[in-house]
This record gives sequence, structure tokens and C-alpha cells, in this order.
Amino acid sequence: MATRIRLKRTGAKKQPHYRIVVVDQAKPRDGRTTEEIGYYNPRTDPATINIKEDRALHWLMVGAQPSDTVRSIFKRAGIMETFRQARQSTKSG
Repeated sequence: MATRIRLKRTGAKKQPHYRIVVVDQAKPRDGRTTEEIGYYNPRTDPATINIKEDRALHWLMVGAQPSDTVRSIFKRAGIMETFRQARQSTKSG
């Protein structure tokens, strides 16, 4: 099972809100998810980002691949840098 971290669209027409979810790659965009790890609202200024960092790092460490958009959201939140540091510490120690 290839696991992805990607966005699930919620909200009304022309008023999108997104949930950051962990899901099997073959599932549809708004289908059943494995776990919800945060949300993203691009309509606020600045955009609202709320992520459970410990769960995001867990899924990254076990091999879940973030989509391009989620990867950029993680970079803004500082999660990708934390992931790189954690991966380096496990490789060297």
C-alpha cells in the first residue's frame, strides 16, 4: 500500500478549506482516509495552517509521501526541516 499525505477538499462552492490527510494512493480525493493530521485554509490572510506535527513526522518516518502542495505547506510550517534533522540523527546514530 503506497501511502500519501495529501489534501482533502471541504467547504462550500468557491470557498475551499482543506484537511491534510493520510490516505492510500489509490483512494479518491474526498474518499475515506486513514488519518486526519491537520487543516489548511487558504482564504484567510495569512493562510491558516494547523498541523499535528508529531503525527506528520510519524507518517513521514514510516514512508508516507507528501503531495507537492502538502510538501510546500510542511516547508512553511517547518516540518520538513524537522524531518530532515530527525532522519539525519537516525542515520548517524
